[in-house]
Amino acid sequence: MITLRKGKNGMRLFGINLAETGSEGLKSFLEDNYITAGYPGLGDLENNSREEICSKLMAAAYHGQELEQALGSLDCFVNAMQDGDYVLMADEEWVYLGDLGDYFYDARLDRSEDGTVHRRGVTWLKSLPRAAVNPAVTELLAADGRVTEYSGVLPAARIDLWFGEQGADGGSAAGTGPVQVDEATVSKALAILTAALHSPDVERQERAAVAILQYAK
Repeated sequence: MITLRKGKNGMRLFGINLAETGSEGLKSFLEDNYITAGYPGLGDLENNSREEICSKLMAAAYHGQELEQALGSLDCFVNAMQDGDYVLMADEEWVYLGDLGDYFYDARLDRSEDGTVHRRGVTWLKSLPRAAVNPAVTELLAADGRVTEYSGVLPAARIDLWFGEQGADGGSAAGTGPVQVDEATVSKALAILTAALHSPDVERQERAAVAILQYAK
């Protein structure tokens, strides 16, 4: 059972946009149990206020809309996210739910091109075919920012059930029975992933293997 833990500000759920990291980022996040906000070259942001992060971004030549998007994502990643909150990320076929850890800064990567210097550890809890998740999850993952907080109502418990709930209200229920996922949808998704294991594209093979292993958990 996955139970939501309530802090002083209530439990929070966040979405990570993988547009900047691609398939290699997803593979690394799943295997090494972390996520990143990107934006290297700013130094350690731990305990930095929104204003301090903004100043560092401006010094790094971020301006206008680019500055606004970077500030929103980093402030969310550093200050809004807390240990024990939840995070979602997705590729084209699967969505992954994880339990967040603390922010940490890896100085060795601050000038690297992969942009993974700002990190949070993640315990990956569950995965579902993208077609089988709650509609609210789909909306969160479609947000433009690299890091986005879910603004809707979360259940009091069993986020694993809410994650796969197909109800029209988009996220208020938290039932006690098993998640009812369309068997035909799951079978179709698994068939696609199995076929991808034989693709000549090695990256596609790896993504399919990771997705299948996550589902098997």
